[in-house]
Amino acid sequence: MPELIAKPALGAAPVTHAGTTLAEADLPQMTAIAPWPGQAEAVGRALGLQFPLPNAVTEAGGTRLVWAGRDLAFLIGGVAPEGLAAAVTDQSDGWVALTLSGARAVEVLARLVPLDLRAAQRGQTFRTALNHLPLILIVEGEGDFTLLTFRSMARTAWHEVEEAMVKVAARAL
Repeated sequence: MPELIAKPALGAAPVTHAGTTLAEADLPQMTAIAPWPGQAEAVGRALGLQFPLPNAVTEAGGTRLVWAGRDLAFLIGGVAPEGLAAAVTDQSDGWVALTLSGARAVEVLARLVPLDLRAAQRGQTFRTALNHLPLILIVEGEGDFTLLTFRSMARTAWHEVEEAMVKVAARAL
């Protein structure tokens, strides 16, 4: 049987423009959790986390439950127990995580995402688009974001964000 070797989606070195850095992040195990009707609270208890409300993230230790849509969340960094009252699907190899952090991160995202992120706070998440790419945007803190998109679109997402960074940096001169 062949040995499979996990590789990063891009393997790109971080880039920095105008004090803002784009980097590829390690994405631990990621599982889609879609509770059966009326079971969200029970699923949250079984996971040791509250099932997230829309646009929210719940976390404990290194495990996060990220809202990803109606009656859907991504369990990141944890393992779903057997017998969970939910549809459970491993998503680990289908997504890529990029981080964007720095003084001008909000300005960069303003060129790409149809959201006003100036007042966004840690623990918020948004299912949106990065130009034409599907995106789950997680607010990690002021000027600090995690961008989740499909692994097959990683290179395009990187290009879009880096282009916006270069343009924001040019305006800062």
